[in-house]
Amino acid sequence: MLTSFRNLLDKSILFISSFALMLLVATVTWQVFSRYVLNDPSSWTDELARYAMVWLGLLGASYLFGIKGHLAITLLDGYLKGKANIALQLLINGISFTFVSLAMLKGGLALMGRTTQQLSPALQLPMSTVYSILPISAVIILIYLALNTLELFCKSNKNKF
Repeated sequence: MLTSFRNLLDKSILFISSFALMLLVATVTWQVFSRYVLNDPSSWTDELARYAMVWLGLLGASYLFGIKGHLAITLLDGYLKGKANIALQLLINGISFTFVSLAMLKGGLALMGRTTQQLSPALQLPMSTVYSILPISAVIILIYLALNTLELFCKSNKNKF
């Protein structure tokens, strides 16, 4: 059941990330075309491309947590075996959980609250909409951390039998 939930979450993130990538390519292509062919650069494409890139980057980082491909220092991981390695992974997950909860979730929600009335210059979007990717990606990362931690406990219980 957890595997099917993880697969659904993975596919959803990849779908949204693919859309953001296509949007990024389309807006940059239109910007280049309008600037060099039409000699009339579009004012909104640069801003939309920037926001799509931020969303793509944070969704990609969230996905990396899911596949355990995020940046990690593996010096101790190679030396520790068994329960010591599981304890290290739990410590890493705990530190990651704390950082994501405080910096991305709490900080992202505070940033959204402060920028609700602020509009982006070209698109006239509320900046809170742009910044909403911080708490969204934080929740995704926290879900993946919970799934990874559950997986650690399942592996440690299998080793006992």
